[in-house]
Amino acid sequence: MKKKFKSFRKRSGTLIPFSLKKSFPIKPKRIFFVNGKKNFIRGNHAHKKCSQFLFPLSGKTMIQLENFRFKKTYILDYKKKEGLLLKPKTWCKIKFLTNNVVLMVVCDKEYKFSDYIEKYQEFLKIIKK
Repeated sequence: MKKKFKSFRKRSGTLIPFSLKKSFPIKPKRIFFVNGKKNFIRGNHAHKKCSQFLFPLSGKTMIQLENFRFKKTYILDYKKKEGLLLKPKTWCKIKFLTNNVVLMVVCDKEYKFSDYIEKYQEFLKIIKK
């Protein structure tokens, strides 16, 4: 699910406010940042219980998602001020389409390695249940 955010532009720059009570589709517990160079891949995994909200701070990324309902590809471009919600049990592959991409990831769970599904075949077995 994509979510558009309001922005306020002046000659000096742009402000994009987030209200953690109103703007975010999840209750934030953890935030991290991912950066990368053009054509490199990150992610390539799913989570058992954790939802994530991805928001580009700079650059453009291609996000490929797969779950038990669909396979979709989204383009996140920081100029569009849109974020993308990933529900649990959604395989996510992130490809950087420009140099110097910075992606903010907001999670509704604390880091727990056991929540990760890193093998695609294991992911397919889980979503078929």
